[in-house]
Amino acid sequence: MRIPVEIPPGVVIDDTTFATGQSAYSDANNVRFWRGQPQVIGGWEKLVSTALTGVCRSAFSWTDNAGQLNVAFGTNSNLELWIGGALYDITPAGFTAGLIDGTGGAGFGTGTYGTGTYSSPSSGGFFPLTWSLADFGQTLMACPRGGTIYQWSNATGTPAAALTNAPANVTFMLVANTRQVMAFGCNEEVSGTFNPRCIRFSDTENATVWNTATNNNAGEFILEGSGRIVAARLIGDYIFVWTDNGLYQGSFDATNGWLFPQIGERCGLIGPNAAVVLSSQIAYWFGSNGQFHACPLGGVPQIIPCPMQADVFSNITPSQPDKIVASSCAEFGEIRFDYPDVRDGVENSRYVVYSTGGNLPAASTYARLDTVWCKGTMVRTAYVDAGPSPYPIGVDYAGHIYYHERGQSADGAPIDAYIETADFYLGAGETLFQVRGIWPDIQGQIGALNLTIKTRLYPQSDQRVKGPWALAPGQSKKDFMVSGRIARIRYESNSAPTFWRLGKPVYDAIQAGLR
Repeated sequence: MRIPVEIPPGVVIDDTTFATGQSAYSDANNVRFWRGQPQVIGGWEKLVSTALTGVCRSAFSWTDNAGQLNVAFGTNSNLELWIGGALYDITPAGFTAGLIDGTGGAGFGTGTYGTGTYSSPSSGGFFPLTWSLADFGQTLMACPRGGTIYQWSNATGTPAAALTNAPANVTFMLVANTRQVMAFGCNEEVSGTFNPRCIRFSDTENATVWNTATNNNAGEFILEGSGRIVAARLIGDYIFVWTDNGLYQGSFDATNGWLFPQIGERCGLIGPNAAVVLSSQIAYWFGSNGQFHACPLGGVPQIIPCPMQADVFSNITPSQPDKIVASSCAEFGEIRFDYPDVRDGVENSRYVVYSTGGNLPAASTYARLDTVWCKGTMVRTAYVDAGPSPYPIGVDYAGHIYYHERGQSADGAPIDAYIETADFYLGAGETLFQVRGIWPDIQGQIGALNLTIKTRLYPQSDQRVKGPWALAPGQSKKDFMVSGRIARIRYESNSAPTFWRLGKPVYDAIQAGLR
């Protein structure tokens, strides 16, 4: 008989083999689900041969008045710019390099050893240095966390300079659609005291006017509640502001200026780079509570079910969550989170990807369309989607800059890609089958693809591994022999170039006996 194998999209790790009630994928690397089927991700190529100085945590692209692409990179030690195929150092004079690794925030048991007195919390936060970057027209605005705001005015031979009258200590900065520079978590206007919940904003069209007056739109707002501001993002004509506990939505009117009512609690942000807005309409973020969240403009925060949440959150390297980077890939409707995994060390080494509804089949096809996630291993400390750059841009720990979704290799090297199903019954459960081969259903295959089948007689019995068998591009059938009641299937490739997209393969099998 012919046994078709059709597995719903999404990788499930947190449940046991048969707990989902249907077939599932259990592991993957460098594979995405596109329109319900798994395929190899796009490749990546170096944007420039020269590496950045320091460890990059933030990247931002924009175009100047001449239509030329600019890309800024904030590292722990430098502010650098890519333009016209070359890198330029525009680090502000007097800037002091920050930490590469985090040592924890305020609270007992955090911070460096010996910080504070015994049994008392550390007196401050010790975070890896991140930057907030934005464009004010063609001018770059750049703010290292805990420092002032700098501006760079499009001269590659001139470093960025401190923005006149801006607060001296700023947690996060952005430029609003009202053409105002905004500081989140900063010094209060009158006292000059740092307030982690204070928001200040410049006058409209005048980034150097910060003092509140009746004849300008500069102002100040203190968020209600407790906790500290972590980051903010533009969403349409509004602004989402996250503390370590909640979410606030900012709106502007000419009479009252900016107001920031709270729209969610217990949904705070785990780190300043851990939130991203897709298509200016929906924000996605990794919460300080270990959950993934989403909130559309005009809506309320919701938890996104993730069948890998426990595995991810329980393995984030202690004191390093500020390194987590959220990014989008609008081309494929994906939200990606790069994070440091304690099994690998202290640096971002793995990622998980959430597939939004736009890249999936009809909702009636599968039962788990709200939990379609995938995973992979890759070292990326900064990542930003395409637009205005032609491709997404990622940066590794060594400072190498890559265009992603370009080509079909890992900068000329093989891409290690695989996907593996969880255990599933070949028949009703009591029947032993002998599988004699496969009729592959693979689209666009480039390079070698290997098939491995692992079988069991019972869910917790020993596993027998057969293969790998090479599946050549365009091969009509592959013969082999393997028997069992329960099977687990793995497709794997490691070549340059490489690509494959799985369809609905069919296995040639005969009934071999009953229990």
